[in-house]
Amino acid sequence: MSLRPLPILILAALALVGLVWWYWSKPRPPGAETIAAAYATPLPPPEGPLSVYHLGHSLVGRDMPAMLAQLGGAGHDYALQLGWGTSLKEHWEPDQPINGFEAENDTPHFRAAREAIGSGDYDTVVLTEMVELRDAIKYHDSARYLSKWADLARGGSDKTRVYLYETWHWLDDPEGWLSRLDDDLEALWENKVLLPDLAAGGAARPVRVIPAGQVMAAFVRAVEASGGVDNINRREDLFARDDAGAVDPIHLGDLGAYLVALTHYAVLYGRSPVGLPRQLTRADGTPATAPGPEAARLMQQIAWQVVTAYPKTGVSP
Repeated sequence: MSLRPLPILILAALALVGLVWWYWSKPRPPGAETIAAAYATPLPPPEGPLSVYHLGHSLVGRDMPAMLAQLGGAGHDYALQLGWGTSLKEHWEPDQPINGFEAENDTPHFRAAREAIGSGDYDTVVLTEMVELRDAIKYHDSARYLSKWADLARGGSDKTRVYLYETWHWLDDPEGWLSRLDDDLEALWENKVLLPDLAAGGAARPVRVIPAGQVMAAFVRAVEASGGVDNINRREDLFARDDAGAVDPIHLGDLGAYLVALTHYAVLYGRSPVGLPRQLTRADGTPATAPGPEAARLMQQIAWQVVTAYPKTGVSP
C-alpha cells in the first residue's frame, strides 16, 4: 500500500489551517450596536486653539494645514509628515520607502511621525490613507496600520483626539468621481479602514472622521446644479492646474484646499465655519486664490451641514 497520499493530505490540512487563520485574523467591523455606542456621544468643542499633527501625503499637502491654522486663529499650531502617495504602513515601517520625503517635508513644520504622535504633545492627530484606496486596503493593510497609529496617539495622551481624513479619487476615475465619493465612504473608508479599530480595542476612544470627500461632493453638486457661483463653476475649479492650464485630476488648488480646510475646522473645532475669512495665504506666505464671497459662504454652509449630519465626526448637530 502506497503512503504517498499522506504528505499531500498533511500539506492540504496545513494550507486549510493557514487559510482559516488568515480569514479570522483579518480586521473586520464590529457589530452595529458597538458602532452606534462608540459614536453616540458628540465631543465637546475644544476650549482654545489646537495643536494638530497631520500624517499623510500630497492630498494633505502643505497649504491646507497652513490655511487651517489661519482659520483656527492665534495659537493654532501644527506639525506634519508627508510623502507622495504614502500609505499608513509606509509611514510606520522603518524599512518601507517614503517617496518624496525630502521634498514634502522641507518645511519648519516637519516633525518625525513616530516620535511626534507618541509624544502626547498634540491635541489632535489627523491620519489619512493613500489612494487608490482599494489598493491601500488590499496591499497595505490599512485597518491594521490605522489602529497602530491611533494606539500610539492614544497611548501618548488620554486627551489626544484621533481622526481619519476621508479624501477623494481621480477626477477621471472610470467609475465616476462623484460615484466613488458616494460609494466609498461606507464600503471602504468605514468598513475596511475605520471601524475595525473599534473591534481591536479602540471603542472607548474611537477614531472619528473628517469627511472632506463628502463635503466636496455636496459642494460640487450645489455649484454645478446652479450653473456656478462667483469664480467656481465646476468641479475642476477646485483642482490645481499646470503651467499650460491643464487640470491636475487629483491634487487641489487653492479653492479646493480652502474647502478642505473649512471641513477640518468644522470637525476639529466643533464650530460652524460660517463667517470665517476667505482670503488666506499659502504655506509659503503668498496670497492664495480666494473664493468669491458667495462661493465662500456656500462652502462654509455646506461644510457645516455635512459635518453635523454625520455622527462619526463627533460634532453635535
